[in-house]
Amino acid sequence: MANQTWVSPRGSKWAVKQAGNSRASKIFNNKADALEYGRNQAIKHGSELIGQKLNGQINLKNSYGHDSFPPKG
Repeated sequence: MANQTWVSPRGSKWAVKQAGNSRASKIFNNKADALEYGRNQAIKHGSELIGQKLNGQINLKNSYGHDSFPPKG
């Protein structure tokens, strides 16, 4: 999926960023607020929400785009 909304650690804060943009859409003090905002943005843009842990490892992937039906696999 080309459209992605990322929730990533940025120092001691959390950034929400659309893939392809050079700057974060918004910075939050805690991950829960960042995920809520990111989820709303992903739904609005029909994109995939990707969340990372503090170490940068991906721990969340949710698609809000146009998925194929039936799913492959």
